[in-house]
Formats: sequence, C-alpha cells, structure tokens
Amino acid sequence: MPIDTVDNSTESRFEILVDGKVAGFADYRLLPTKIVFTHTEVLPDYEGQGLASKLVKHALQASADAGLRVVPLCPFVAKYIARHPEFKDLVDAHE
Repeated sequence: MPIDTVDNSTESRFEILVDGKVAGFADYRLLPTKIVFTHTEVLPDYEGQGLASKLVKHALQASADAGLRVVPLCPFVAKYIARHPEFKDLVDAHE
C-alpha cells in the first residue's frame, strides 16, 4: 500500500496518505519564521502502524528545508523531537 506525506497548506496541516486516503495529520500555524505544531492525529483505522512518526519526521524535515524554526506545542511532536536529536536544533528557544 502506497504511503505519501504532503503539506496541505490550504488546511494548514501535513497529511499522511495511505492508498490516497488521509490516514493522519499534523496541524500547524505558519508564522513568518516559525511553524507551530498544535495537534497530531492518526485516524483509528490506521493506528499502530508508525504513521504518526513518519508524518512528523516528514513535517520536521520540510520545516528545516524551508528554514523555519519549530514550536512543538503538540505533545507528540515534542516527544518525537526529544527522541530524535537531529531535530533539536530546529526548536525555537523563544517560544
């Protein structure tokens, strides 16, 4: 089953798609130099497959590529960053 991650900027969220269907999302607020992650959710039918981690990894890498600082208000995003030190430098210290 194909898995894709996309930035749905119209909805202000990154989405993970399984077979073309939204399986989860990470909501954000985009500021001029920062991206504030507010909520991450995987739909019940897709839980337990590691999709949230894949989604957040993609979202953080896309944020880094865009030169944005990250404000992890979402507990899942904050825990992911804590477990993956390669993303710690993205965190905005003045959140």
